[in-house]
Amino acid sequence: MTSHPPPDPDLLAIAAALRQGTTRLARRVRTVRPTGALSTNKISVLSHLRRHGPSTPGDVAASDRQQPQSLTRVFAELERDGLVARVAAPTDRRQSIITITEAGARALEEDVAERDSWLAAALAPLTVTEREVLRLAAALMDRVADG
Repeated sequence: MTSHPPPDPDLLAIAAALRQGTTRLARRVRTVRPTGALSTNKISVLSHLRRHGPSTPGDVAASDRQQPQSLTRVFAELERDGLVARVAAPTDRRQSIITITEAGARALEEDVAERDSWLAAALAPLTVTEREVLRLAAALMDRVADG
């Protein structure tokens, strides 16, 4: 078993504050979500299909570190709403390939624009310095996520 050095107390405090802030923001975004907005799982599936093209349910689930059966209802709802299409795989008729439809791409763009608009309005009262700190924090979070 590998031994890790004890974490820096300052970094632990920063990590705890970051976790608390992102949790509160995520909770706030969920509470103001308009009726009919896409769920987080639906956004995840549609985003994956837009980025990577047609995929199997297993590939989509694996990209989000989930089991395919945990997204079964999500796939069915998206298909029912005409946001994705499902066809049999050419090599194995038991396997499905899921693609995003024009309506799905449009719904994803509208939902993301709505969320971005709400967040921009929520950030409007920040000072220029606070906005720059937030911009740097967002870039740093991307680097940490990549590492």
